[in-house]
Amino acid sequence: MAVYTHVSAEALSAFLSRYDVGELVSAKGIAEGVENSNYLVDTTRDRFILTLYEKRVAADDLPFFMALLDHLATKSLPVPPAIADREGSAIQQLEGRPACLIRFLPGVSLSHPTPEQALAAGDALGQMHHAVADFALTRPNTMGIDTWRPLFDRCGRSLDQIAPGLHDALDRALDHVVAHWPRDTLATCAIHADLFPDNVLMRGDHVSGLIDFYFACTDIRVLDLAITHSAWSFDATGTRYDAAIGNALFAGYERHYPLSAAEHDAFPTLAAGACLRFALSRAWDWLNTPADALVTRKDPLAYLRRLAHYAPDLLPDTIKHHA
Repeated sequence: MAVYTHVSAEALSAFLSRYDVGELVSAKGIAEGVENSNYLVDTTRDRFILTLYEKRVAADDLPFFMALLDHLATKSLPVPPAIADREGSAIQQLEGRPACLIRFLPGVSLSHPTPEQALAAGDALGQMHHAVADFALTRPNTMGIDTWRPLFDRCGRSLDQIAPGLHDALDRALDHVVAHWPRDTLATCAIHADLFPDNVLMRGDHVSGLIDFYFACTDIRVLDLAITHSAWSFDATGTRYDAAIGNALFAGYERHYPLSAAEHDAFPTLAAGACLRFALSRAWDWLNTPADALVTRKDPLAYLRRLAHYAPDLLPDTIKHHA
C-alpha cells in the first residue's frame, strides 16, 4: 500500500536537470503498482519512468535491485535499468524519498493472458534465470519462508475476521509447508519473486518488458516459477484454474531449464508456499488498511483458493466451503 508522493513540476524539472535527458514536457502519475510512486515523464528527448520508493522498499536494497537490472540489461533481457546522472549516480533523493529515473519500455501489462502469452512469459523467466548464472550479488528473501510464521503471528486471531476458521487453517498449512520445504536441496539464484501478469509487458504475444523487481532476491530458482504459476494460472478470484496457461508457462520455462525429478516433486510444496506468502501479506494489508484508504485491498482468500488447488488435503472442508 503506497502513500503516493506528489512531485511538483518545479521539483521534477530540477531533478531532471541532473541528467542529459532533455527538458520536462509532461509528467503523469501512474496508477499501476502499489509499492512505489511512479510517474510517466516525457522530455524533449525521450520518455522515462520516475520512481519514488516508498516505505516497503528499503533504500539499502536499491543497489542490489539496480545492479540486477543492469546485469540483465547487458544480457539483452527486456528490463528497465535506471539511468545514471552526469555524476554517474543512478539512485537519487526527491521529496525526501529515494528516487530513480528509469528507461521506459513499450508494451501493455496483462489482465487476461492467453496461453501464447504465458508461453512467452515462461520463456522469458527461463532466460532470466540463465542470465543471472554469473550474477554475484545476493539478497535474502524478505518475504521468504522464514517470514511467514512471524507474519501469521502478527495477524493473529484477527484472521478469523476475514473468514471463520482462517487462523487455524493457515496455521495447519504453514506447519505442513515449512516441514516439507526443500531447504538446501534445490538450485538457487537471483529470482524476480513477484512476476504477476501486470509485471510483464507484452506486444502481442511477445514479451517487451519484465518490470518491478523490488521483491527480487536470492532463493530457490523453481520457487520463481511456482510464484509465477500461481499468479498466472487462475482467474482473479482464484476459483478457476486454467490448465492451458499453467502448461504453457512450464513449456516456455523448460525450453531453458527442464525441471529435475526433485524439482517436479517439490513443485506442489513450493506453489503452496507461494500461496501462503501472498495470502498472508494480503491478509495483513486487509486487516490494517483503513476503511477510507484510497487503495483497493486485495482479497487474501483468492490465494487460499489457489492453495486448495496445489495442496487440497491441507485445508479443512469448512474453510474450503467458505472460501
